[in-house]
Amino acid sequence: MSGSPDLVTVSILDQEYQFNCPDDEREALKASALYLDEKMREVKSSSNLMALERIAVMTALNISDALLKMRVQDQRRQEQVDQKIRKLADELDNALDAGMD
Repeated sequence: MSGSPDLVTVSILDQEYQFNCPDDEREALKASALYLDEKMREVKSSSNLMALERIAVMTALNISDALLKMRVQDQRRQEQVDQKIRKLADELDNALDAGMD
């Protein structure tokens, strides 16, 4: 069974954590843990924070901020694409209307 849960061990700030995870999501979990480990190490090295909980919270805030900014950028991009599509559709309608005259 490819989707059955399996125990996966990941290391974050030199501490091991185990999670039940379907086989088809193992690589994503490992990649997420590696990303989190890197970001937590960045926070730890750039601040005086030593408590794991505070490092985790600061890292979560940083990741949340980045995610929210990316969502805003994605929404703006989508609005620009929609606007261009409407403009092209209008131009096409105008060209078709002009051709029928």
